This record gives sequence, structure tokens and C-alpha cells, in this order.
Amino acid sequence: MKLKSLLFSLVAASVVSGAAFAQAPIVIKFSHVVANDTPKGKAAERFKELAEKATKGRVKVELYPNSTLYKDKEELEALQLGAVQMLAPSLAKFGPLGVKEFEVFDLPYIFPSKDVLYAVTEGPIGKDLMKKLESKGITGLAFWDNGFKVMSSNKPMHLPADMKGQKLRIQSSKVLDAQMRALSANPQVLAFSEVYQALQTGVVDGTENPPSNLYTQKMHEVQKHVTVTNHGYLGYAVIVNKKFWDGLPADVRVQLDEAMKSSTKYANAIAQQENDNSLEAVKKSGKTTVYALTDKEKAEWRKTLLPVQKDMEGRIGKDLIANVNKEAVKLGYK
Repeated sequence: MKLKSLLFSLVAASVVSGAAFAQAPIVIKFSHVVANDTPKGKAAERFKELAEKATKGRVKVELYPNSTLYKDKEELEALQLGAVQMLAPSLAKFGPLGVKEFEVFDLPYIFPSKDVLYAVTEGPIGKDLMKKLESKGITGLAFWDNGFKVMSSNKPMHLPADMKGQKLRIQSSKVLDAQMRALSANPQVLAFSEVYQALQTGVVDGTENPPSNLYTQKMHEVQKHVTVTNHGYLGYAVIVNKKFWDGLPADVRVQLDEAMKSSTKYANAIAQQENDNSLEAVKKSGKTTVYALTDKEKAEWRKTLLPVQKDMEGRIGKDLIANVNKEAVKLGYK
């Protein structure tokens, strides 16, 4: 009787243990390099909320903002190795990974409006770009908007000639390197988490960012001037480890896809307002002079930077650049 009782107890414990194990949530570690109160940070919070609700707790999303887990240069490798499951890196990160076509997003003045941008990211061009990540062990889920970039420096910047000789921080991108050299500036590649200190100590003179990144990282506190050039675009691709994604239960993948679609709509809806609010906050801080270009000055910036598109055809692809520009023409831009 004692043996039967012991066996019964062991079987019961095994069943309970197995049930507990079966109910353990699928953990998605979602790492990114910006603050929680940026468009990307807020969209990541929204995805966590929607994903956990849609899956009824079967999925747990752990957020790691502000480079708390991995820095710019580390995060893609961590994703490929499976150390994290989800990232939302800036689109410039994929060039160094070997998918140079993504650098089309870095080209100056390639997107005259958000309408043109969304025609690219939500259309065939965007889908084709995402497919190119699969050979790297990555599945692309969505494009998240973060808006157009402004220039910041400790010197006034009204014309391209004002950039001459300045050391300007960039992401690791051949296109952004060419862009700064077209302005006769000296590009300096630095991780995003290192930019504030580099500006504060004078390691670099200035940088480029959407206003939301500039403000939330307090760069305006160590930059005397901001010029609203809107010369380039900064966006993100939400990506997952392909092996992890393919291994999820089919119903969970569907639920996460829906959560991502809703989060993407939210991210893109708030991006412009967040940038507008941040630019206004920079002005109100009194620490930075914000300068709006005249029409004549805008034309000078475009004239100086547009040749970068031609120069990068061999790297990015002549047809791809042409196809993006065709989307602009379709929407009435020349």
C-alpha cells in the first residue's frame, strides 16, 4: 500500500509539474536603444500590452529600453544568436549587416512627404526589403515611423557651407557618411547611447536626429543650435529572430501579428505629434536656438545633398532608388 501511495504521489506531482510547465509563458525579450517616452518606446509599450492581452498571458513581453540590454552595435548579433527575440533597430543598421538596400531610407531628400514614405513601407518595395532579411535569420514584422531629422550643433547652421569642418555624429552608414562629406563635414560613427557625452565633452560638434530623440536624450542641453532641415528620415524595422518566430504556435503568431499591426498604426500616428511637441519643448527650454530655413536656404540644402542619391546608386541599387522616386512622382512630387 505504501508503494502504491508513493507511486500515486509521484505521478500526481509529475502531472502538476507538467501542467505548470505547459502554462509557462513564451518570453519575448524586446530590446531597443531609445527612451520609453519616444515614439518607438511608446509603441513598444503598446505592443507589450496588446500582445499579452491577445494571447491571454501565453506570451510575456519584456522591454529593455535605453540600451539597458544591448547597444547599437551589439543588438543585431544578439538577435541572430537568439539572446533576444525582438528589436526595432533604425533602418541604417541593416547596411552593415549586408542588406545594403535598406540604406535607401538614409538618402537625403528621398521622401518629400510622409505619404511617399508610407507608399514605400506599406507597398511592394517595403515587402521586398523585409524578405531580404530572411537570409540573415531575421523576420521583418513592421516599419515604425520616427520622422524627419534636424541638424544640431554649437554653431549656427543656415546654409550647407556652415557645416564645413564640423565633426558630426552619424550611425554606421555609408550613405550618411557620404551625406556629411557632401556638406564638407567630418562624420563620426558613434553608438546612440554615447552621443550625449560626446556632445557634452566636445568629442563631436553636432549630430542629426528627429526632435523626439534629440529632446528625450537631452541633447538640446549640450547643443546651442538646431536647424529644422528635414533633410533625412529616421525609421525603424521591427524584427524577430526567424527561428524563434517560425517555432511559435500558429495561433500565437496570428495574435502577435495583429498586435503588431495595431502597434504600428499607433506608432505612425503619434510620431509627428511627438516630434512637434519635442521641438516646441526644445524652444521653451531656452537652451537651444531653433532655426527654420527660408525657401531659398532649403533649396540650397537640397542642391547640395541630392547628388548623394546618384553617388549611392552602385551601393543601394539604381532601380530601387528610381522606384522610390517614382512613388513620389505618383503622388504629385517632382
